[in-house]
Amino acid sequence: MTAADGEGEGRRLRSAQWFGDSVSAGLRSFSHRARTRQLGYLPEEHLGKPVIAVLNTWSDINPCHSHLRERAQAVKRGVWQAGGFPLEFPVATLSETFQKPTPMLYRNLLAMETEELLRSYPVDGAVLLGGCDKTTPALLMGAASVDLPAVFVPAGPMLPGHWRGSALGSGTDMWKYWDDHRAGLIGDCELAELESGLARSPGHCMTMGTASTLTAAAEALGVSMPGASSIPAVDSGHERMAAASGLRIVDLVREDRRLSHILTPDAFADAVTTVLGLGGSTNAVIHLIAMAGRAGVRLTLDDFDRTARTVPVLANVRPGGERYLMEDFHFAGGLPGFLSRITDLLHLDRPTVAHDTLREQLAGARVHDADVIRTRADPVAPEGGVAVLRGNLCPDGAVIKHIAAEPRLLRHTGPAVVFDDYRTMQRTIHDPALRITPDHVLVLRGAGPKGGPGMPEYGMLPIPDHLLKQGVRDMVRISDARMSGTSYGTCVLHVAPESHVGGPLALVRTGDLITLDVAARTLRLEVPDEELARRRAAWTPPPARYERGYGALYAEQITQADTGCDFAFLARPGTVPDPYAG
Repeated sequence: MTAADGEGEGRRLRSAQWFGDSVSAGLRSFSHRARTRQLGYLPEEHLGKPVIAVLNTWSDINPCHSHLRERAQAVKRGVWQAGGFPLEFPVATLSETFQKPTPMLYRNLLAMETEELLRSYPVDGAVLLGGCDKTTPALLMGAASVDLPAVFVPAGPMLPGHWRGSALGSGTDMWKYWDDHRAGLIGDCELAELESGLARSPGHCMTMGTASTLTAAAEALGVSMPGASSIPAVDSGHERMAAASGLRIVDLVREDRRLSHILTPDAFADAVTTVLGLGGSTNAVIHLIAMAGRAGVRLTLDDFDRTARTVPVLANVRPGGERYLMEDFHFAGGLPGFLSRITDLLHLDRPTVAHDTLREQLAGARVHDADVIRTRADPVAPEGGVAVLRGNLCPDGAVIKHIAAEPRLLRHTGPAVVFDDYRTMQRTIHDPALRITPDHVLVLRGAGPKGGPGMPEYGMLPIPDHLLKQGVRDMVRISDARMSGTSYGTCVLHVAPESHVGGPLALVRTGDLITLDVAARTLRLEVPDEELARRRAAWTPPPARYERGYGALYAEQITQADTGCDFAFLARPGTVPDPYAG
């Protein structure tokens, strides 16, 4: 079969622009074929076959992805079996643990790399391998901008941690036991044991943190194989899923089922419903808005807040839930089982990469443990786990994961203690001279998209040592930063506009009263408008953080949290032609 035969569809493959339909197709095609022979491939191995890019975010420095070299081989095995021609491409790795100041600074860089790689090479479809927090949205943002057929292969959660008979959740228990250490409840020996037991296999965090939330969102969008998002990284089922993804992408190319057919407004509405019903990470708000924008779908903070009032939290998975981890969730039914509980809230007639409709995909889905995946009559929480706040302190919005907060603080008025940057906060927050009490409101600014830079996960400000030793484990904390999806506490995040661009957070002074009222969805600075106007007139913008390089481009183009922190020149509508390959 030749490329001109279109694999039975009468449609010419995109890769035929590079390789041609015959030996005499032209000089450039001759050159491309000659170089393919240089790579060691026979003509019959690739000519006329769908060329599949396997984008691999594996790296020696990314423990979440340390198994993806093997999974890429499984994907390629599936592609070969389906009659396609796989080509593996290494792309940037965004390691949540090691990359500083934050991998969020580089999410858009990976999105750019993904888009331009898929556009500039002889590729008919793509399989995207990732899972660590920023990798999932970056890969899907870039792929959506090119609009080829694509399947996302999630890296999968690591195995549960273990320590002295207790199951540990990475991230969540790190915060908990570090606070116990600061409070003098455990010593250095216990901490050393925890260090070796917290993360004990490849894979991303096994709590319902940002990684698990976003891979679940990808599955809900319909760009992953059913059940893929919760398969433990080291389970043999994960390798089978990778091979199945390779098989499926070839059919998607032959069907010409592009991402634009999958990433519809209904798909994003269902992803929002899924994230909120899982009690997922606040970071998903930013990433889904950005992903939707790349797909030409308008998604706003108000969509999240409106949906949150209609969907209960049914996933009893930490940190929003009481006890379980992602392996428990997987064997309780995974995302298909979870979605089977809320089918009345979903758009069941939309397509996915695996089926013609979501309805078909969920047929036969079951829940096997009703404590892990609760019923509607017995939810973890009666409404979605994230609330959107408005008020004079956050005119463009802020978010709070209120199911992970102490209920007593969800309506609270207290005096502010203001920190101008994270380093100052680290150096001074434990100073008894500040006289911080449990009623104070800790405020961090200078940590937003531009000010961070990159909006680091600084939003879970530490409780001062002297209060920890008194048993205080939560306080109201407000910032223009993000926080880890594995974190917990009464943390108001993503305050927009950020302080670095003159948002109201820049005007707060220590001692000002701040009122948080989650039920009313409000966040107010109790300072007269006239005084705020005087402060604004005296405010001066901080100096630019970068004079050159990617950082300067980032500062010039980054948008605010409420619009997804994409680059303005990438988020705007418009077409980009395929390159001329002849």
